[in-house]
Amino acid sequence: MPVFTVKVPAQYDKGERLDKYIASLPNGMNRSKLKSGVTEILVNGKKSKLSQKVNANDLIDIFWEDNIPENIEPENIPLDIIYEDENVTVVNKAQGMVTHPACGNWNGTLVNALLYHWGREAVKQVKEGSEQKIMEFRRPGIVHRLDKETSGIIITAKNRDVEEYLGQQFRQKTLRKEYILIVKGRPPAVAGDIRTQIIRDPKDRKRFKAVENTSEGKYARTLYHCISSYGNYTLVRVRLKTGRTHQIRVHMKYLGCPIVGDPVYNKVDPIFPDATLMLHSKLLQITLPGENKPRTFITPTPKRFLELEKKLKQMYNKKEFTE
Repeated sequence: MPVFTVKVPAQYDKGERLDKYIASLPNGMNRSKLKSGVTEILVNGKKSKLSQKVNANDLIDIFWEDNIPENIEPENIPLDIIYEDENVTVVNKAQGMVTHPACGNWNGTLVNALLYHWGREAVKQVKEGSEQKIMEFRRPGIVHRLDKETSGIIITAKNRDVEEYLGQQFRQKTLRKEYILIVKGRPPAVAGDIRTQIIRDPKDRKRFKAVENTSEGKYARTLYHCISSYGNYTLVRVRLKTGRTHQIRVHMKYLGCPIVGDPVYNKVDPIFPDATLMLHSKLLQITLPGENKPRTFITPTPKRFLELEKKLKQMYNKKEFTE
């Protein structure tokens, strides 16, 4: 994703809006492009808006997208559907599938597949207006997302009312999400409760970093429990209490136990150099429209986990952890 970075001079004293300031720079971006193509704005590492006032010495990072298509087209892509009714479709997302169209991935996404499955027409894209309106047209039916290389459960909504109903449970944290993962190393305890802020890594804007004792970034909480270990590898179950970008991957790195096969937060594993990201959304417990009790959806353990665990069993003695 392209990024535009600029440091405001120390002698600056005009106090302009950010969009006006950027448009005034010789190598800046015009306000139309800022309004339609920008995906995120950071001022001194904090998420900001185009209307924010610029101050001397501010460090501004602007992330944007080019070549946004006119329409999001339905595509005949097979889906592993766990459950479906008139309101929702619950999918076991394959590893490698992007959740919704975005920069560099305008087709082949879960949204493209769902539009075809639901018998919908192409969705015309809105390129101007509020960020909320633009994203609403870009990801119809998407209530939450998984990283491209994370597999597992996603619940999607067939209309805006259901999308809002489910989204409220995510925002209020009244549901349950659990993941399984294989990490390199052993966490400091059999079970733990990780609470940090998550910020963008100042050394690499494509990565995030867990930090403590600061008000910067976003609060993130992850509960983990070790299931079993094989030598210096551990099978872990995680329950999310918040939903931040890369949260599990960042928190495992923070513990000194990065996820096997993670190309962003881990090095290539010398024993399993071909491993892909060993992170899977295993369980989702959520209340569906018109129902009084939550439903629990569970996916089978992916083949890549079973194959890697089989190799680990051949190499190391297995150690079980009790609750």
